[in-house]
Amino acid sequence: MLPTSWRRLLSLIRILLAMSCLATQLISSSLVLTDLAILFAVYIIYACVALFWRSLEDSGYPTLALIVDFVFFFIAAISGATYGYWISSVFYAYVLLEAVMLHPWWKTVVVAVAAIALLYMIPTLHSAEMLRPAFIAAGILGSVLAIQREYLEERLSNSSRQTVLYRYDAEKARESERQRIAADFHDGPLQSFISFQMRLEIIRKLLTRDLTAATEELLQLQDLCKSQVNELRAFVRSMRPVDVEGSLNATLRRVVEQFQKDSGIPATFVSAEFLEPAEPEVSLELLQIVREALYNVQKHSSATRVAVSIAKSDTVLEILVEDNGNGFPFSGRYTLDELELLRLGPMSIKRRVRTLGGDMVLDSKPGQGAGLKIRLAT
Repeated sequence: MLPTSWRRLLSLIRILLAMSCLATQLISSSLVLTDLAILFAVYIIYACVALFWRSLEDSGYPTLALIVDFVFFFIAAISGATYGYWISSVFYAYVLLEAVMLHPWWKTVVVAVAAIALLYMIPTLHSAEMLRPAFIAAGILGSVLAIQREYLEERLSNSSRQTVLYRYDAEKARESERQRIAADFHDGPLQSFISFQMRLEIIRKLLTRDLTAATEELLQLQDLCKSQVNELRAFVRSMRPVDVEGSLNATLRRVVEQFQKDSGIPATFVSAEFLEPAEPEVSLELLQIVREALYNVQKHSSATRVAVSIAKSDTVLEILVEDNGNGFPFSGRYTLDELELLRLGPMSIKRRVRTLGGDMVLDSKPGQGAGLKIRLAT
């Protein structure tokens, strides 16, 4: 879309051309008001109206405006007025520029071909032999520019649509992340604080009846508070953005080592040679999936051992997280579709895997542990 200021500039140039045509016509006719002079006077009025009344051309008849300008270019070319060579050349440049900037490329080609045909069909025009090469070169250049303009406008339009889609996806991802954080906070720290509040109420009542029992309960609450502080730290750490430094392999190893340091649960990491995902966003999502899986192990499983491995088979990248803890309340081996159908398994991890277009298998053995396998095509 051409800016309004540029359109007004074209309208101003049209007014100047119309006034120049009228002036040259009056000079050639010794200031006698001829039919051509009257036509150019009408053209000046039309150009002034078009300058201040944009809807006359914009919303109504842009093609008709181009035809009107070409007709008056033709009249200026055959008028035989003084300086007609210069007027017709500038007028042609204006009409060609108007077609390039405001109309589809094929209209520019039509204008160029019609002007060149005019020079060949009416050899009595001012300096027709001199104008032909310039008209041909200008017509070719104008056609190329018009095609290039439409190509760039199409790319700009596609980019704008893509930007809207990216903005929608980003907002959707933010909303999904907010829901995940709210759910994790509700199931984790919030429940712990509620439990802490209930225990405090119990201690308050015991203080009036049994001081020894209240003291023992207070010591237990102190131990619970320490464990909840560690859990809250782990929760806050899981909320932090993943810092990817180097390869996915190296970052996963650091994540596992940090988990072992924070939780005190022995953790191993095994990696085979594999091709890194081409998109950095994929690596970030995989890292976040592993972090959430480890956080769930620390929070729910009571495991004494965790193993994380990553490998590549054919064109599939596989990440496996196993522990020997309590497992999930259900027993069996389930795919991602089965888990979503039965409403089982970690919701956030399922959403992330689905977003990546991958697959997930959850193997649960209550009392013996669980295994989470993520498969992603690369």
